[in-house]
Amino acid sequence: MADEKCNVVEFKVQGQICQGTLGESLLSALRRHGFEVPSLCFHEAVSSYGACRLCLVEVKKGRRSKLTTSCNYPVQEGLEVQLDTDEVVRHRRIVLQLLLAAAPAAKAVRDLAARYGIEETPFVPRPEEDCIQCGLCIRICEAVGVNALGFAGRGVSKHATTPYEETSAACVGCGACADVCPTGCVKVVDADGFRTIERWHLKVPLTLCKTCGRGFAPEVHLTRMAGQAKLEIAHLANCPKCRGRAFAAEFRLP
Repeated sequence: MADEKCNVVEFKVQGQICQGTLGESLLSALRRHGFEVPSLCFHEAVSSYGACRLCLVEVKKGRRSKLTTSCNYPVQEGLEVQLDTDEVVRHRRIVLQLLLAAAPAAKAVRDLAARYGIEETPFVPRPEEDCIQCGLCIRICEAVGVNALGFAGRGVSKHATTPYEETSAACVGCGACADVCPTGCVKVVDADGFRTIERWHLKVPLTLCKTCGRGFAPEVHLTRMAGQAKLEIAHLANCPKCRGRAFAAEFRLP
């Protein structure tokens, strides 16, 4: 308990005193206290590196102040934070214009740009593109321990993909990349007994639930999960919904 108290720090947001944990992401702390800060590339499951640049805030410690991305800036004792200063908004609008050019087909980008009164961009757009190159799909793939994805190309041709633009032998079709994608450009489709992730050139058969018969996960994914959990594959023979029902029935009160 004493150690936890030692790690608690106080900082100010718009003059309001807030508490955080030493070293935690400033963006996480701000959102926990109910402050709204836009972001597209932030996810609690992976480390942050400020790819989208939208979570800009102004921080001041002592006499020095600066603009910084809040997702990868640690909470510190005595920090003073301003959220929507004229300078912050000006930079954020420029970032949104760039993102609108990079991914004009992304609804999340268009909606956020509209909130700041931006409907057009002075930069040359990439037609039909809906990926902002935030790298969340790559980093979650690393966190899962698969490493099936990476960046290829440079400059405007940079994009997330599989090795040689072919089906990656490492991919287990778990769909974590689609779960964290902020623009929805990575899509997982389960149909006709197969899971398809078109962006990664993947099509794998689904394992059928032994209870309801519904296809719910690729066998290679279940085999990997069973190995990590040190379970027999038979323990994962039912879909999550049926497993949940069986668990509830087992512990149902009379």
